[in-house]
Amino acid sequence: MSTTVTMTATRPTEASRSDARIRRENHHEAEVVVVGAGIFGCAVAFALANQGRSVFLLERWMKEPDRIVGELLQPGGIMALKKLGLGDCVEGIDSVTCHGYNVIYHGQQTHIKYPGLDEDGQVPHRWSGNGPEGKKQLGRCFHHGRFIMNLRRACLEHSNITVVETEVVGTVKSPHTNQILGVESQTLNPKTGKKEKDYYFGDLTIVADGYASKWRTPILKSAPVVKSKFYALELIDAELPLPGAGHVIIGDAFPILIYQIGTHETRILFDVPINLPEASPANGGVRGYIKNHAIPTLPASVRPAVERALEDGKIPRSMPNSWLPATPQVANGLVVLGDAMNMRHPLTGGGMTVAFNDVLILSELFHPSRIQRLNDVAAVQSAMNAFYWRRKQLTSIINVLAQALYALFAANDRELRILQLGCFDYFQRGMLDGPAGLLAGIIQQPAVLAYHFFSVAFLALWLHGWTVVSGPFGFLKFPICIIDSILILWRACMVFVPVMWREAFR
Repeated sequence: MSTTVTMTATRPTEASRSDARIRRENHHEAEVVVVGAGIFGCAVAFALANQGRSVFLLERWMKEPDRIVGELLQPGGIMALKKLGLGDCVEGIDSVTCHGYNVIYHGQQTHIKYPGLDEDGQVPHRWSGNGPEGKKQLGRCFHHGRFIMNLRRACLEHSNITVVETEVVGTVKSPHTNQILGVESQTLNPKTGKKEKDYYFGDLTIVADGYASKWRTPILKSAPVVKSKFYALELIDAELPLPGAGHVIIGDAFPILIYQIGTHETRILFDVPINLPEASPANGGVRGYIKNHAIPTLPASVRPAVERALEDGKIPRSMPNSWLPATPQVANGLVVLGDAMNMRHPLTGGGMTVAFNDVLILSELFHPSRIQRLNDVAAVQSAMNAFYWRRKQLTSIINVLAQALYALFAANDRELRILQLGCFDYFQRGMLDGPAGLLAGIIQQPAVLAYHFFSVAFLALWLHGWTVVSGPFGFLKFPICIIDSILILWRACMVFVPVMWREAFR
């Protein structure tokens, strides 16, 4: 997968933009080579180019992508996008404002609005219930491909970025130091219609080739854990119970997400665990599961649109729901970032928020005032070490929240169902600003997540205990209540602690 060549050309320390462009076009040399023009790739290319870096952005396929995830950008992601100078990219794509969540638990609804911020940019009531209305934060929902094309357009218009449609197939290493000097690719020759070998050189190569990365295993030595898939339908003119909110349906099926992505289009995602018996070929496959188990769980107003979307007879498109904790990496001229490095269950829609905040941190650590030349291996390694730990203030929250909430919402045992009921009751009691701020990516204190998670657990213990001991001679059931409490608390710890430990402290 690697090619060894000798590169002796040097670049002036302060080249003008025109000279840098000439070197990119004539010699295929830049300061940074970014592989993948997706969410992370576009954002990091733009951020580094804004600092005066000369950047290559390489993408295998420049046509508008058609994906079923990456369609909800949380308020924390919107804030980061604006700081990167890319805030306009959510405009002009028929995006829909999202003001929070509508959690529907066996037919009962609870509206969870994104919280407002105080003058210091903090959620004032993050430890308790609802605070003053103030200026609420907002998210945006959209067609993923349209958003990507706006990000790419911003990069195409940047004078410090050269965007190339080419398929990267390997790395280029120094024969003396084993340092990565760039990449080898195959570029289509429009005259011959054949792909030709090509090379792009940079002081630093950033690989951001997404959830199906071919670079992850050989470089990071890690692989994602996949326990379920999201199967997607696009609904036309669906009647949502609460317009402008993302809907989470919890009932007799596995979790279902619904959110509007355009004036007429609404996305619905059905979580289907791997090897689920109800989705076996004998039971009609995934379509059979949706018809027989998922649709009856949905609000009545949504069912007609789902039934219409199923009329084509096709199996809905799917995406794996992955958990991939980040791992430290040796930055020997190349780093792997974005979904290629770190993923979480998409239930909470936090992926893009993580990506844009990662770019903010990375661009600060890579700023020319800190690292003049990105071929300084020691300096880049030091920056990557700092990046690995600094990002955890947010990513540990987003990742743990996604995994923990999925465990509760997809509850498949008695203890988890008790915790699930406790979670919904917690929301109904008005304990919203903290959880909503965590979901929104605007609270970056892992302790707040731990506080609310175990508050839910102890509320679940209290509710269950009251149910057990209520009625005549209920005190005789007290020993059962004690045993149940231990089992429930232990289950809560097993859901939260291992993931939190992995995400926050390793």
